[in-house]
Amino acid sequence: MELTPEFVHDGLRRCHYITTPKVETAIYLALVLEKPLLIEGPAGVGKTEVAKVMAEVLHTELVRLQCYEGLDEARALYEWNYQKQLLRIQADTVQERGWDEVSSHIFSHEYLLERPLLHAISTPRKVVLLIDEIDKADEEFEAFLLEVLSDFQVSIPELGTIKAIHRPVVILTSNRARELSEALKRRCLHLYIDFPGVEEETRIIALKVPELDEKFQRQIARFVNGLRKLDIKKAPSIAETLDWARALVALGMKELDSPTVKRTLNLVLKYEDDIRKADGRVADLLRASQ
Repeated sequence: MELTPEFVHDGLRRCHYITTPKVETAIYLALVLEKPLLIEGPAGVGKTEVAKVMAEVLHTELVRLQCYEGLDEARALYEWNYQKQLLRIQADTVQERGWDEVSSHIFSHEYLLERPLLHAISTPRKVVLLIDEIDKADEEFEAFLLEVLSDFQVSIPELGTIKAIHRPVVILTSNRARELSEALKRRCLHLYIDFPGVEEETRIIALKVPELDEKFQRQIARFVNGLRKLDIKKAPSIAETLDWARALVALGMKELDSPTVKRTLNLVLKYEDDIRKADGRVADLLRASQ
């Protein structure tokens, strides 16, 4: 497999991932330079999907670490299977084995629970490691992550140092809930993905919901684009646009009309205040979407 810009472009198309040359170039450079790719942008623009698609393009495993407040090394890296160790200690005690022999058993790979980071490093093939929503993790965890991303090796006191056989393809995503450290940004290639424009989203709808005719696909894309320009709490994601398009197919709609839009706004807007704001602007948005 030769890594070329064309390989990335064609692979994304085969996986039905519609994007821009800027995104394709960033992905290609991350693969060639073997550097982590930090993708920032609003929720719902397809940041996580990049990692899923890359695993499919490379025909490899996707290893996902979902970040959250309070995430620590034990949940991200490894921990010992304490229950299994205790059972082994009890069994060895009955057989009157010494501690040196017991410890050599219970602190072996058999009793190690691999979490996503260790699994991505220790696996015998190159995988795609997705560190999702890194901005939700604490700054202390971010500092720990820097060490792993710098050397791609992990030190386990009882087992020694485990080095990556193949450096994983690392994708980090951030919704910018907090500012990430300069140290982390320096170690990564940076990519910002925004919501697609009308033309691009029309192509996405056409690919994912081909039952709609071209005029209707464009009308939906224009309407959602108008919704995103309103002063609302959460702009509709691409996935929500597609859910709405599929719902309109199920309702037998051929074009948008005010009653149907008002009945189905809850599919694209998830906050009641946002729905109320949009409800009063439906007529204007429909005119703009023609």
